[in-house]
Amino acid sequence: MNRRHFIKTSSLAGISLSFFAVGCTGQKTPREAVHDLDEVTVGTLREKMRSGELTSRAIVEIYLERIESIDKNGPALNSVIEINPDALVIADTLDQELKSGKVRGPLHGIPVLIKDNINTGDKMMTTAGSMALTGHYATRDAFIVSRLRAAGAVILGKTNLSEWANFRSTRSSSGWSSRGGQTKNPYVLDRNPCGSSSGSGTAVSANLCVLAIGTETNGSIACPSSINGVVGIKPTVGLWSRAGIIPISHTQDTAGPMTRTVTDGAILLGALAGMDPEDKITASGEGKGRNDYTQFLDVNALKGKKIGVEKSYLKGHEAIDALLQKAIGQMRAAGAAIIEVDFLSRIKIEGAEFKLLKYEFKDGLNRYLASSKATVRSLKEVIEFNKANEPKAMPFFKQEILEASEELDGLDSKEYKEVLAKILSVRKIIDDTLQEEKLDAICGPANGASWCTDLVNGDSFTGYGMYSPAAMAGYPHITVPMGLVFGLPVGLTFFASAYQEPAILAIAFAYEQLSRNRVKPEFRNSVLF
Repeated sequence: MNRRHFIKTSSLAGISLSFFAVGCTGQKTPREAVHDLDEVTVGTLREKMRSGELTSRAIVEIYLERIESIDKNGPALNSVIEINPDALVIADTLDQELKSGKVRGPLHGIPVLIKDNINTGDKMMTTAGSMALTGHYATRDAFIVSRLRAAGAVILGKTNLSEWANFRSTRSSSGWSSRGGQTKNPYVLDRNPCGSSSGSGTAVSANLCVLAIGTETNGSIACPSSINGVVGIKPTVGLWSRAGIIPISHTQDTAGPMTRTVTDGAILLGALAGMDPEDKITASGEGKGRNDYTQFLDVNALKGKKIGVEKSYLKGHEAIDALLQKAIGQMRAAGAAIIEVDFLSRIKIEGAEFKLLKYEFKDGLNRYLASSKATVRSLKEVIEFNKANEPKAMPFFKQEILEASEELDGLDSKEYKEVLAKILSVRKIIDDTLQEEKLDAICGPANGASWCTDLVNGDSFTGYGMYSPAAMAGYPHITVPMGLVFGLPVGLTFFASAYQEPAILAIAFAYEQLSRNRVKPEFRNSVLF
């Protein structure tokens, strides 16, 4: 669907001109409040609603205006793939509840954008950015979406992504999908936003929402968070249900928060955690998750902590080296002991992860599509659709990963079991390193600075990737802004063992508060100007 069409047909079109008029009372009109929402937090929005300065409807209207002016026009970031036509109606209902004294929790009336591979049983499609799924409306919400609604959040819309969560081609451009086109980096527009949660990272960074949700198999929350200068949390696999999310890997997949602050990420993390009978892995989190992770946020949390820094990441790009050394110095000054660890050299998986993902993608996608109302009901039919619609579905790069996945046997094959065992061995390596060195967490640069978007040749990743071991292990990691390189953000990733979210959130929060590295994007055209 054309983005101009769905924004025009959304509830935004029904906002009267009087909405934008200059107010005659002391209460700010939404137009006047637009700049007040720059870098706003959940806590601030809650206070504005509590005091009556703003309503949930007014907040939603402001964000809809920002999406129209910044995402569609202006710098044309192209991060939002679809607007929820019911967003204003939902906000009105929540405002009425608030007036009657009913408060569902910290997310009451708060707008959130979610990635377009997460089911919503409403008037929005769920497509993973693929033309093959255009017109697919899920019959019910994903578990985490039902949790969002119960918590009183307003689902504002869906975000663009790397098509099929970047599992289509080895020469893909992150942030491009055949349905949504190319998402831009809000800091420098000719640079890439990374992926696959590209739209979520760009939107929250550009202040098109206060909260966003991404998904990750390996780096799809961490990398766009780092490159878009925001906070990204990949929970332990099992803390959030995956039911109703278009899958790649049941071993590694999870959704997670993407926000501008650690505090907002912690609020969202707790609201959506919970056991789900339809995702059996969530049973492993019984008694380990928390409804409120903000209780662990302590500005002095670095004092007495022992943090490992990956030795091989201490020297790479000279500008990132300088940022890392500054971060190390700040953490030491706050009372942390920083220990060099030779950790990555212990991981020897020889391409096992990619093979594992292809096996699990075929199995998981076939199950998802077979139970859906999509017009394509299997991976094979997706491949055939793309071939039949090649000029529009595959104008820049093809689908060799889809085709290679289709050629594989089922999950009972000997090869699958062998690669699964190799990937699961990463858990022991992480646990052993943490225990041997008595570490509270391990950290390192999330990735290098962003590269120029290139639809012809694809992505040019620039090294690092400290999140990858935790992603393979299914362990939690959090990425926070570490600074800028030529105006391009770079993040610092912390990770630990399973269900150690409280520990890494505390460390990341303390680092965030002492470093204050988040810088609002300015939509520059190039690093040269």
